Amino acid sequence: MLLDHESEHSSRWAAATSIAGKIGCSTHTLMEWMKKADVEAGRAPGVPSEVAERLKALERENRELRQANEILRKASAYFAAAELDRRHKP
Repeated sequence: MLLDHESEHSSRWAAATSIAGKIGCSTHTLMEWMKKADVEAGRAPGVPSEVAERLKALERENRELRQANEILRKASAYFAAAELDRRHKP
């Protein structure tokens, strides 16, 4: 809606001010939605939400795998030490 009526106003802010009242939100909120829509459509630089969500999921998975590796490393060291102790006892 904002893109359709932007040309009728002197600026995007003026168009947003006009439309925000009609749809029941603040001008600032409408401008934030437009910024996000511009990024999603590739009209503005930034990371689309789908990519950001995927990155967040991969970072979470990476963190979990690092924690699992640390647990396995500690368990391996523990059992290796226990095996050495068992071999040295008469």
